[in-house]
This record gives sequence, C-alpha cells and structure tokens, in this order.
Amino acid sequence: MWKRSGHQPKIKAEDGPLPGQFEVLGSVPEPAMPHPLELSELESFSVFEDIRLHIRKVGAQLVKKVNAIFQLDITKDGKIILQRTIDLKNGSGDMYPGPARLPADTVFTIPEPVFMELALGKMNPQKAFLAGKFKVSGKVLLCQKLERVFKDWAKF
Repeated sequence: MWKRSGHQPKIKAEDGPLPGQFEVLGSVPEPAMPHPLELSELESFSVFEDIRLHIRKVGAQLVKKVNAIFQLDITKDGKIILQRTIDLKNGSGDMYPGPARLPADTVFTIPEPVFMELALGKMNPQKAFLAGKFKVSGKVLLCQKLERVFKDWAKF
C-alpha cells in the first residue's frame, strides 16, 4: 500500500480566494406557486373544494370503481399555479394539495380556463385532449374513469 511520510500541506494560511473571485448571490427567486391567499381567487380553487367534499362523501365507492391516483397540474401562462392529487386507490379516497405522495397513475397538465370548461361540462374531454388543449402523461386510458368522477360530481 501507499505510505506517506512527512506529509506537509501545500496550502498556506494567506492562500485564500482573491478579491472579486466569487459573486455575491441575490435573493432567492419567488416560488412558482402563488400565495395561499391568491389561491382562493382562482375559479378552479372552488371547484376543487367541491370535488374534495364529494370524494369525502362517496370516496369508498369511487375507490372500488376507479382504483387510480391522478395528479392535476393547473397552469397559467405556462407555469403551474395549482396542484392537486385525487387519490382514488387507497383507503376511502382523498384529495389533497400538492404532488402525489405515491406515484400517480396519470398526470394532467391543464390550463385553468380549459379545466373550468371541462369541469363544468362545457367541453368534451376526449376532443380537448385530441385538439392538444391539455397534456396527459402516464396511463391515458384512466382519463375515462376520471371523467366519470367529474360527471358524478356535476350531478352532486
């Protein structure tokens, strides 16, 4: 093996960074998510609250029918402004803010005006997807099951 004998460090106490060698960093940029007070101003916020209440009432039935986790990323000007997860796979169902705690089966990236039209039944989800109005990643066929959840909620 290698042995070092009489090793002396080559760095001296006066060897330090030269003046101007490092940049002074500015403040941390603002997070992409809006402030909680601004969330209540979004139209989709109240829709999500209604859906959350609906899932609390009939979540166990939905878990049996759907058996999937959906993550919805609502965007405005290309930035995510609201993120919700609909968990219809575990327990009696749940909807919570933020990204999915377990891997999501399907992730939707939807502009807020398009989401509102879809949620209120003014736009056909399949036609909107084929027209490129929103993006879906993961198991695309599960979209039909989520469509049923929204239809049930609309009746509610």
